[in-house]
Amino acid sequence: MSGGMWLALRTLSGPGWVRGSSPAVLRRLRDSAVVRPGFLSAEEEETLSRELEPELHRRRYEFDHWDSAIHGFRETEKSRWSEASRAILRRVQETAFGPGQTLLPSVHVLDLEPRGYIKPHVDSIKFCGATIAGLSLLSPSVMRLVHTQEPGEWLELLLEPGSLYILRDSARYDYSHEILRDEESFFGERRVPRGRRISVICRSLPKGMRPGEPGLPPPAC
Repeated sequence: MSGGMWLALRTLSGPGWVRGSSPAVLRRLRDSAVVRPGFLSAEEEETLSRELEPELHRRRYEFDHWDSAIHGFRETEKSRWSEASRAILRRVQETAFGPGQTLLPSVHVLDLEPRGYIKPHVDSIKFCGATIAGLSLLSPSVMRLVHTQEPGEWLELLLEPGSLYILRDSARYDYSHEILRDEESFFGERRVPRGRRISVICRSLPKGMRPGEPGLPPPAC
């Protein structure tokens, strides 16, 4: 992703959180791939982590995903939350989803071990709708998006603990996305060491699915 290619950087506040292959890509995906650093306070991150830990601890890390997209993970679907966590999730909904969007009733929780990673993939439209929004806990990581038809077009998102990322529309369907493994985890020249990472992912309802219908396998994000 470097070499002679000109790199563009969009600065939101403080250090840059989104970088891409060209200004045109950054403009095109400005509203489709969004990072909100510091979305969670330290107390809110602790609230979510503390609530999730007992449930995740009962599961073992897996190294074979049903579609081979994830390595070194454990996951769960969670629909019951404490009032404090529900308040956080309501804030995610208000920030990331439009008034006409209905969310899937369960929240996808994905726990990557320090050596775990997510391979490049494009989520099926059967699994969730046009918008996904994920909270990052515990460890920083780098998400890379690459255009499926034009691999020279890419975007990278720096996801620090407490941040919120939002993928919508073109970023969801026209680009693959992945979480880089530790030895590849760089944001430009900056090394981003990977540790254990938990993501808490809210998803809009897939097109054509009615509220209350049984869910399908979740996306890997």
